[in-house]
Amino acid sequence: MTTPRLFIVIPCYNEQEVLPITAPMFLEKLKSLAQAGKISEDSRVLFVNDGSKDRTWEIISDLAKADEHYIGISQSRNRGHQNAVLAGLMEAKDKCDITISIDCDGQDDINAMDQMVDAYLDGCQVVYGVRSSRETDTFFKRATAQGFYKFLALMGAEVVYNHADYRLISSRVLQEFANFKEVNLFLRGLIPLVGFKSTSVSYSRAERLAGESHYPLKKMIALAVDGITSLSVKPLRLITGFGVFVAIVSFIGVLWAIITALLGKTVAGWASTTCIVCFVSGVQLICLGIIGEYIGKIYMETKQRPRYIISERTWEQD
Repeated sequence: MTTPRLFIVIPCYNEQEVLPITAPMFLEKLKSLAQAGKISEDSRVLFVNDGSKDRTWEIISDLAKADEHYIGISQSRNRGHQNAVLAGLMEAKDKCDITISIDCDGQDDINAMDQMVDAYLDGCQVVYGVRSSRETDTFFKRATAQGFYKFLALMGAEVVYNHADYRLISSRVLQEFANFKEVNLFLRGLIPLVGFKSTSVSYSRAERLAGESHYPLKKMIALAVDGITSLSVKPLRLITGFGVFVAIVSFIGVLWAIITALLGKTVAGWASTTCIVCFVSGVQLICLGIIGEYIGKIYMETKQRPRYIISERTWEQD
């Protein structure tokens, strides 16, 4: 096997505070891997500017001018973390042998890249970075994140527990992944669907080195909804099963009402009627909401809008 060319793909959104700190760390890791003979000297650090409103793209451009190992692309507008990662992977797939996607905040241990590359050299096409613990998370985030992975597994989605978007993917896998045309992206669930030999490496996640997190609770919930609705139709089947259950209970209630009426034991009362109406109405609204979420996904998919648009590059295209 020839020495593989590596592209480290790093999505960036308003990261002017942390980028000057972590960019040299990524370059140092790239050079150390090259010096160890694990990757080609022609490897690159690819930054993906996700429509930042601060000086992020200016910093990326300056880095690219200062060292040829730094390159960057900029999206025409903010399209979200998953689309930014996808843009970087698709840009890199024809230019390298392997990619490693990682956030630029310094929380993911870059030393795990050594194990990832070793696993690739041993024949693995996908290597997942898996958190060994969540001690740096708050109790709420730890509980909700672990519950989310367990819920996805319960829904029948194939995901790697405690894995986010820190992973190595070979160019061969990316060529096949390019055939997946979903607009509603949940990469940590889609990558396992491609197949190929895979493994995991564990690492400890640190605190963010600078700046603020760009993944508040609202975005985390939106990502969770995308994950569930993009990978599983089990919620729809649960609705069907629950609907059958409610129908059976209602049918029994109707029989009971008819029997009591024939026996002359009916008692007028609004409480029981109100409870039944409110319960059934609530169930209907919840079911309609879930169905509506899937219809909304179908609506977006049928439009076939581009998932990302690259407006600038730090290099001239051939």
